[in-house]
Amino acid sequence: MALIRRNIIRLLLLSLPLLMIVDLPAEAARGDTLAQAKARGVLRCGVSEGVAGFSAMNAAGRWAGIDVEFCHAVAAVALGNAERVAFVPLKASARFPALRTGGVDLLSRNTTWTLTRESTLDVRFPGILFYDGQAFMVPKKSGVTSVAGLDGTTVCVEKGTSSEVHLADYFAARKLSIKPLVLDSPSEVASAYFKGLCSAYTGDAAHLSAIRLLVTGRAQEHVILPERIAKEPLGPVVRATDEMWVMLVRWVLFSLIAAEEYGVTQGNVKERMRDPAIARALEPGADVSIAIGVEPGWVERAVLSVGNYGEIFERNLGAQSPLGLDRGLNRLWTQGGLMYAPPVR
Repeated sequence: MALIRRNIIRLLLLSLPLLMIVDLPAEAARGDTLAQAKARGVLRCGVSEGVAGFSAMNAAGRWAGIDVEFCHAVAAVALGNAERVAFVPLKASARFPALRTGGVDLLSRNTTWTLTRESTLDVRFPGILFYDGQAFMVPKKSGVTSVAGLDGTTVCVEKGTSSEVHLADYFAARKLSIKPLVLDSPSEVASAYFKGLCSAYTGDAAHLSAIRLLVTGRAQEHVILPERIAKEPLGPVVRATDEMWVMLVRWVLFSLIAAEEYGVTQGNVKERMRDPAIARALEPGADVSIAIGVEPGWVERAVLSVGNYGEIFERNLGAQSPLGLDRGLNRLWTQGGLMYAPPVR
């Protein structure tokens, strides 16, 4: 009996190093994204392959869009320089593998926040950058005025998106039939739609507005139907294993929203932050900044790099942009929208 007991104890002792090794990857993954980005000197940000207003190359050959500017804000906070970003264009089907394997530090790629994604992909959505809804675009000459008019037709949709799932669910629930034409990238879907291979293109409404601009001078020949068949809260995504990075990215987003609420803009941020009341409302103490691994003054750096949330929206999606979208739900909570930032202190 004593011999058996000694053998059991010996096995347990031998197993301890193995247990520690199994535990190491999870522990090593916690809190290392910021350290790795600092060591590398650049933030790797996953974006779309080209969606105007969100992430696309502009005429000057630079990445532009609301998702792109959010990456610049995070780089300004994390690395002290908004330009230290390497943009990695990703297909929808490749975005989560790239994030989970460390190919990118952050996804800022018009991605819908869902429970399924958080619970099964080991990712976290720090917040919502843009509230949207799934819609359908059709040629105006088709005469289709509602989603019901698409019964029996072929609908183009991008592979690996929530739109693909919602499309099937919506039509099945209403006993309507459609044939999905599923393609790998927005450019392939747009090409198929404009070639007439499908009767409609489904996706986020803002995305469809961007796609419509591809037919220069003839955007009015395509209409976006009024129905929204699903909610599409779009936001940045990070790995769930790095809680400190989740928090940092979340509060960069909140700081941009709060700056708009307090009237702090890219042009006046240096002056406004000298006001003790504004500084207390927006900027945490130096001890908090140090605790999350960044230099104090990070809210000022974020706003100085890209402006507040309202400025970012108007420049990329609003009246100042080719898309000309109304802010709708993306207005501040004080103006009837859903944009709201918790207090810093």
